[in-house]
Amino acid sequence: MQTTPKRYTITAALPYTNGPVHIGHLAGVYVPADIYARYQRLQNKDVAFVCGSDEHGVPITIKAKKEGITPQEVVDKYHGIIKKSFEDFGISFDNYSRTSAKVHHDTASAFFKKLYEDGKFIEEVTEQLYDAEANQFLADRFILGTCPKCGFEESYGDQCESCGTSHNATDLINPKSAITGNTPVLKETRHWFLPLDQYEGFLKEWILKDHKKDWKSNVYGQCKSWIDDGLRARAVTRDLDWGIPVPVEGGEGKVLYVWFDAPIGYISATKEWAEREGKDWEPYWKDEDSKLLHFIGKDNIVFHCIIFPSMLKAEGNYILPDNVPANEFLNLEGNKISTSKNWAVWLHEYLEEFPNQQDVLRYVLTANAPETKDNDFTWSDFQARNNNELVAIFGNFINRVVVLTNKYYDGIVPEASDFSEVDKQTLKELQAYPAVIASSIERYRFREAQQELMNVARLGNKYLADEEPWKTIKTDEARTKTVMYVALQIASALSVLSEPFLPFTSEKLREILHLEKGENELIWSDVTAKTELIKPSHQIGKGSLLFSKIEDEQIQKQLDKLEASKKANEAMNKTVEPEKETIQFDDFTKLDMRVGTIIEAEKMPKTKKLLVLKVDTGIDVRTIVSGIAESFKAEDVVGKKVTVLVNLAPRKLRGVESQGMILMTETAEGKLSFVNPSEAGVENGATIN
Repeated sequence: MQTTPKRYTITAALPYTNGPVHIGHLAGVYVPADIYARYQRLQNKDVAFVCGSDEHGVPITIKAKKEGITPQEVVDKYHGIIKKSFEDFGISFDNYSRTSAKVHHDTASAFFKKLYEDGKFIEEVTEQLYDAEANQFLADRFILGTCPKCGFEESYGDQCESCGTSHNATDLINPKSAITGNTPVLKETRHWFLPLDQYEGFLKEWILKDHKKDWKSNVYGQCKSWIDDGLRARAVTRDLDWGIPVPVEGGEGKVLYVWFDAPIGYISATKEWAEREGKDWEPYWKDEDSKLLHFIGKDNIVFHCIIFPSMLKAEGNYILPDNVPANEFLNLEGNKISTSKNWAVWLHEYLEEFPNQQDVLRYVLTANAPETKDNDFTWSDFQARNNNELVAIFGNFINRVVVLTNKYYDGIVPEASDFSEVDKQTLKELQAYPAVIASSIERYRFREAQQELMNVARLGNKYLADEEPWKTIKTDEARTKTVMYVALQIASALSVLSEPFLPFTSEKLREILHLEKGENELIWSDVTAKTELIKPSHQIGKGSLLFSKIEDEQIQKQLDKLEASKKANEAMNKTVEPEKETIQFDDFTKLDMRVGTIIEAEKMPKTKKLLVLKVDTGIDVRTIVSGIAESFKAEDVVGKKVTVLVNLAPRKLRGVESQGMILMTETAEGKLSFVNPSEAGVENGATIN
């Protein structure tokens, strides 16, 4: 809760390397963390922005089993994909590490041994779930069962993805092994535990008192709920063969539990960066003048606000996080993002399909950031925000300024003469924006901050529209120069203020204005402190579009991809009706099925499903009431050849006697389809044998 920290240690949640990064990860964690880090660097602050691949989680071993490869091969594959995606997307980590690195193994092992030697753990023999067929204890993600709190039937052993509650695997109702599907048994095993209950007093003071007002309500509320429910000892080791070996006597065949191992990855990533840069890593983690921030999603709140701080407190030499600005979840087209169902927008695929449009996605994800509640990403909104905001507002203003400066003055910034009250007021408003945007960023309100950035572009557009330099150039040359001078100041301010949100755009705009790094380089405070950001006689470059319109065809392609995923999932999950009980041949011969033609059809009033049909069966014309109205319109079935069960006992439906049944089947999408005797020459009344 410092006011003037000497340095910033900024962490972003370590992504699991069992798959690529999707837009939910970006919106919840990586884009807001990057905005904050870039903003602090523009303030000339000392920043260490670190992250890395979490490579020891149980999902890694599950993925390896599915793909028939080793866990190391899984993490090597996805670490490369994730790291490159982050780099291409402009996430400006000072270091992106991995938990399989030696520096991490050494750091995590040393951390564990320090707590072990200081007597901070308790050692217990407990009963844990064991799969006899697989011959192994089941880590939490290898167990599925019914959540004891909300009743969700596919809860993991450590956390329910439906209600977000954390629990022990033994709390699950009807647990099943994810390896064999068998019901596991309880078997004794020895492990080390961190007694979280011993840290309740510290956590109540630190969170419930010190951070009640400055932490997000969702973070504070979840922490309070956990503490109020009473904390229990939590195992820090597991019976697994993939992970960091427990580095003390008796730890053979065991590894550090991933929740204990992973957050230490922030420390090891900082060490790795500091060694590479010739710095001392310790002040970033041990100096009270450093500000530690964890950017995470809401599913990681307990680990970063309860467990990791308790670990740091137990170790005794580390600072605690100043804030943990966790976001809620981002949905996709109205449905929860699901990696297993491929209901996601993958970052590496986006970068291939929308080349050089990183900032469009950054902008839309920030505009829709799930800061206080779950939010939704839609491709139509993506297109609208690009075309109506980035192109029409930001891009339009810059394009007009650059084009007119080149047209009127060969790209040379003109000298201003007397400023009107409008000019003075516009420049005064411009100088106020850095503080307004900064205030929102410092309070982790990135949606709000980006809206204020766009208001700078709106200020420029309004100024040009009101002052009309394309008209005054014919009547008042001095006035036109002043207007273009002011407009160029706004454009220059945008080149700086946009950098945290739209880094590629900022770089491109600086190049156009020739304000690249060097003597012309601007920093955040210049926009407030300097009355002149770009000087008269300065030469700017030629115009270049900052943003391009996104066409309907591009959006439809993305919607088609999602629809294909939806259909594939429906087909995969569709259950085939089981075979009915065996009948005798004589039973079958009793069925009289004939070819017929529908000659009339109408909707039965006040019903959703029923059509009243007149069917020529070859032996008569009869009325049949059929529940097909949700799949077919009445006018579309007239003339259809159908298969009719003609000797079914008549039955009244809504007062109309139905004299038979039309044979139907169902498509993968749940739509009805006729069992259609369409062979040429088949006449009405022909029997089906």
